[in-house]
Amino acid sequence: MSKHVARKRFGQNFLIDQQVIADIVNAVASRRTDCVVEIGPGLGALTDPLLKRLDHLHVIEIDRDIIVRLQQRYSPDKLTIHQGDALSFDFAALNPGSAAGLHVVGNLPYNISTPLLFHLAGFASHVFEMHFMLQKEVVERMVARPGTSDFGRLSVMLQYRFVMDWLLDVPPQSFDPVPKVDSALVRLIPRAPEDLSARDETRFAALVSAAFAQRRKMLRNNLKGILSEAGFEQLGIAPTARAEELSVDDYIRIANALQ
Repeated sequence: MSKHVARKRFGQNFLIDQQVIADIVNAVASRRTDCVVEIGPGLGALTDPLLKRLDHLHVIEIDRDIIVRLQQRYSPDKLTIHQGDALSFDFAALNPGSAAGLHVVGNLPYNISTPLLFHLAGFASHVFEMHFMLQKEVVERMVARPGTSDFGRLSVMLQYRFVMDWLLDVPPQSFDPVPKVDSALVRLIPRAPEDLSARDETRFAALVSAAFAQRRKMLRNNLKGILSEAGFEQLGIAPTARAEELSVDDYIRIANALQ
């Protein structure tokens, strides 16, 4: 087949650095029988070495041209191709009733990485661990500490649900075409159910969203109609604070105190 041309609308930047590829596959450290799903296999840079360690691999791909290439290259008994958008994919369907959990891996398209992380967080109970190549700026936000400019809604929601490790920095030259940003590899391990202490997670998510809706405003403004001045006082939280100054535990305390 002719050379595949990367498509901007799918955010395609193909990984070509063999050392980085080896580092990712070693980090995943899958066993032969693990249920592994790769998001956006592209030209197979990770798919090939993963399949050498696995009995079977699932991939999610939206580009029909790439799907044809994958079908010609791999047999269905080794590779199951799920055609479609990872943003709407039901990851629970790959792990029906299994206690082992999914291993999810991918060089994620930069243009959908944040909404995809939120989507995947909803399937945390079905996941063993996840390894993703992301824009470095996104990883900085994921692992940011309170009181820093990078700490935001993404930080709170992902840190609540996952233990995260920044594993590796990856330069632009590791990709084709070469992106204009640096990348990084991050691992996400779901927290145990007993560690998730928000009594109403929908309320918790809505609270965090409201708090960071206008970052420069004080919490008393962003949470107006949600938390009263007396509520701030009872919880020991300054109403003049800004959203990034509170910790994940602070947001859990506020959400649990709301009626």
